[in-house]
Amino acid sequence: MVLVDEALALQNIPKRAAETHKGDYGRVLILSGSKNYVGAPFFAAQAAVNVGSGLVYLVIPDCIYPILAQKLNEPIFLPFDSTESALKTMLHQKADVCLIGPGLGNDRAVKAVVRECLTRLSCPIVLDADGLNAIAKHPECLKEANAPLVLTPHPGEFARLFPAFDPSRRAESALAFAKEYQVTLVLKGHKTLVATENGTLYENTSGNPGMAKGGSGDVLSGVIASLIGQGIAPEIAAYTGVWLHGHAGDLCKEMFGEYGMNPTDLLQMLKTVLRGC
Repeated sequence: MVLVDEALALQNIPKRAAETHKGDYGRVLILSGSKNYVGAPFFAAQAAVNVGSGLVYLVIPDCIYPILAQKLNEPIFLPFDSTESALKTMLHQKADVCLIGPGLGNDRAVKAVVRECLTRLSCPIVLDADGLNAIAKHPECLKEANAPLVLTPHPGEFARLFPAFDPSRRAESALAFAKEYQVTLVLKGHKTLVATENGTLYENTSGNPGMAKGGSGDVLSGVIASLIGQGIAPEIAAYTGVWLHGHAGDLCKEMFGEYGMNPTDLLQMLKTVLRGC
């Protein structure tokens, strides 16, 4: 087990060279959102922007495009009117990393798109929220993936993926899953764990209960995807992103308190955390 502290996390943030352009800092492709979940794509996309991604593409249902177009300035919108067009966009849009799942919904067509993306995309994939729910009954499809995978479940999502999950033995369960399915697993919660397929376990040292609010996980998935897109290896991006996210939460706690802080505050505080690099 490796404890993730400030020194370990911040050494992984790459310096930005003078002779560079937006294409050098990652193309992040995000499949997210549904009629009832407009906030999730906002948090994920803005987190990726705030952590330094050069280009963020947001693949969203066209029914929520007018709302998000008012809320977000930096991402490039790729609205879809059917799951078929969503899949086509995901397969043909150039990207360095894909984030799939936040607020995506749970209908059968969405689940089919998620599984197709897993088997056909060649860039690293961060699978979160409804992306995880889409494969909960068929986790074996993870073994068919052609790209590195980072999964970011909370305990409830992990229990659906891995019925053998024992909350009293979080570390053993996380490592067993990561090894069996050859993925990087981010098991969220108090002292979030990052388990790797080679048996290394990272335990986070930042974060607080004020982060236990809807939207915080969407911010985290955007942070991790951004770091991968900037060229950091998925395993390292996972534990680094978890620490950055948690430390931003600790700064929010100092400023607003655990009750008053919210995921929007996390987005802004990420800038302060990275300024310290």
